[in-house]
Amino acid sequence: MIEVRPVKDKKTLKEFVEYPYRLYKNNKYWVPPLRRDVYKLLDKKENPFWEHADAELYLVYRNNRLAGRVAAIIDYNYIDFWNEKTGYFGFFECDDDEDAARALFKAVKKFHHEKGMEKFIGPMNLSTNDTCGFLLEGYFSPPFIMMPYNPEYYHQLVEACGLSKAKDLYAYYIETRNAPMDYLEKLSSVVRKRVQDLKVRPVNLNDFVNEVKKIQEVYNDAWSRNWGFVPMTDAEFKAMAKELKSFVIADFVIIVEIDNVPAAVSLTIPDYNFVLKKMNGRLGPIEILKFLYFKNKIKEARLMVMGVRKQFQKMGLEALMFLETFKAGERLGITGGELSWILEDNYETNNTIRKMGGRLYKKYRIYQGRV
Repeated sequence: MIEVRPVKDKKTLKEFVEYPYRLYKNNKYWVPPLRRDVYKLLDKKENPFWEHADAELYLVYRNNRLAGRVAAIIDYNYIDFWNEKTGYFGFFECDDDEDAARALFKAVKKFHHEKGMEKFIGPMNLSTNDTCGFLLEGYFSPPFIMMPYNPEYYHQLVEACGLSKAKDLYAYYIETRNAPMDYLEKLSSVVRKRVQDLKVRPVNLNDFVNEVKKIQEVYNDAWSRNWGFVPMTDAEFKAMAKELKSFVIADFVIIVEIDNVPAAVSLTIPDYNFVLKKMNGRLGPIEILKFLYFKNKIKEARLMVMGVRKQFQKMGLEALMFLETFKAGERLGITGGELSWILEDNYETNNTIRKMGGRLYKKYRIYQGRV
């Protein structure tokens, strides 16, 4: 017998959070997130995302045994920004059980129908500003920080439930030694000569509050018309910056200013999944010691943000940020890393990354469904 139950108390919330740790117990590639981070993400008092969003969490049972979970999410800022009656689904995890998956998506559709939505997209955990998409290609290596991992059968499950492709996301890998440094030096020299009052610098962590405001300006402008984008509120950006500050390396956060106006930013993070893999989702005294020991052994990084404000695009500013990022990587002993994610139809960015020596090695898919 298949039964769907909403998460209504601490007991069922714990089941919702714990389920993936059972599902992926014998998977050597999955990286367990810290449980406290998952709880914080879902906490409507802690996470400022919920100031403009609503959700219902569901569990599905087969013969009283937990078989899957999903969240139905409404982000009213997305609806206002795009003028679309579109919701999300997220946090989908499921046994290889088509009946269980169908029951979960029936609950998702009912939730969105009652909220007046016409369609939904996902997975979004919680939006495109967070982890999103199902891994489609590249199953035989662990994900980088803030990138998803899932069983291959998920695609069969969601398509059996009537969902179809909305968009694919690309991830590239590049070895530091293969970076085209001479090409970037020449291109950066041309840009510096052509653009007056240009400054390229690392983030100033001693003036973090003001620096975050500048990065937010660029972020919300540069991606404003990208598919699926939703601007982050001040509260969300501050919360994210607070979380990231202790993990950020100043030389890996590049700010480009023109006439003292923030024009472009890039953000690269060491791949802390290398450490999380060893912690099994916990943060006790032993795990803290593991983190402190292994974080200095990280040899890869993820370039997760690179954007240029619209008025400064087509000026070659990306070359400056790539150059400084690769130089920082060499200094820090980074041997390679991931550039992700990029929309499949963002041809200009995809071509630029290929010129940098990037190799397309993973793909992710976002699905859509009708209500």
